[in-house]
Amino acid sequence: MLTVASALRARSVVVTESVGKRMMSDYRGAFQARLRDEISAIQAAGTFKKERVISSPQRAEITTDNKKVLNFCANNYLGLSADPRIVEAAHAGLDSHGAGLSSVRFICGTQDIHKTLEKRVSDFHKKEDTILFPSCFDANGGLFEALLGPEDAVISDELNHASIIDGIRLCKATRLRYKHLDLTDLADKLKEATDKGARTKLVATDGVFSMDGDVAPLDQIVAVCEAHSAILMIDECHATGFFGKTGRGTPEYYGVEDKVDIVNSTFGKAMGGASGGYTSSSKEVVTILRQRARPYLFSNTIAPSVVTTALRAYDLVDSEPGLIKQVQDNTKLFRSEMTKAGFQIRGKDHPIAPVMLGDAKLASDFADAMLAEGIYVIGFSYPVVPKGLARIRVQLSAAHSTEDVQTCIAAFIRVGKRLNVIP
Repeated sequence: MLTVASALRARSVVVTESVGKRMMSDYRGAFQARLRDEISAIQAAGTFKKERVISSPQRAEITTDNKKVLNFCANNYLGLSADPRIVEAAHAGLDSHGAGLSSVRFICGTQDIHKTLEKRVSDFHKKEDTILFPSCFDANGGLFEALLGPEDAVISDELNHASIIDGIRLCKATRLRYKHLDLTDLADKLKEATDKGARTKLVATDGVFSMDGDVAPLDQIVAVCEAHSAILMIDECHATGFFGKTGRGTPEYYGVEDKVDIVNSTFGKAMGGASGGYTSSSKEVVTILRQRARPYLFSNTIAPSVVTTALRAYDLVDSEPGLIKQVQDNTKLFRSEMTKAGFQIRGKDHPIAPVMLGDAKLASDFADAMLAEGIYVIGFSYPVVPKGLARIRVQLSAAHSTEDVQTCIAAFIRVGKRLNVIP
């Protein structure tokens, strides 16, 4: 029989549960409300990023919203993302080695093709060894923590990619930033690290800076590093396969391939466009990364189809130099004609050609107007680029014909005049 005491206890439990549920509802509601406010603020600032849905393969001409448009904002520098030979290589990898490994590399995730690709990449960059990662973001994320300790110093260009910045944050080394492409400041920071007794000094820079299209002066950076006994690491994501005479990237462009200690790059841009990244360096560096780099140790191995497409892409770079010439010719045409029309274009000699507009809303409106003209480009604004430096980042590809590039230029001129960007 239910006593008064037990009835009160039961009622107390019900009340407590009810209060607890209200409290949980209150804090969850407050959390969601805060996020809604932040989303509204992003939208009001004109920096909200929308994702346009593409319903076709990644080519020079793509389909979005049931409309065919020319795409000038992909990292598809060599036009290989949907090349039939690359697609065929992907099928071959699936057929011969399966969809995936369901494992990290050191357990049961290393196939013969992974070692073949590592050897191919090492030869391409003239390095002793290579280690594969799920992405170059992971390669950068695993590098610094594995190689550097509290006794060391890392000196980084202030405009380096977010993945380099995040990777550096994970390590315990002294962190120093030098002004963008400022060699005097780099030398000063290296001297500061030396004066503090740094065991190893590692300089980190993008080979090509993805938002500005400017190229790091590696010949001069190498000279500064050698003068201060510093190791040099570069991120070559926006150079591998198409920049330099034979596509060996920024080191080849400046003639310092044997002077760069560590090269990080990706297969996800020019080299097939799927995914995957790597570090190429000395055997000692790669061996330490295999033992310590957390993204390597705790991530699934790269899928076989990605490996076989990357292998095919390296073959095409070496066997078809016309691909590199086409993207270079398209770059020269776009940059020269846009400058003549009155647009401000950042960078030099690189297929990343940022059209500077300044205002975030103007960049967004300009991109929308270009889409209506049949040209797919995207406006970039804060926090991707500094406030007041909004732009449309145009990227040229070997897949673009001369007529495609001229069509894009003509559309820019029409929209630029309509929006009072050029006279």
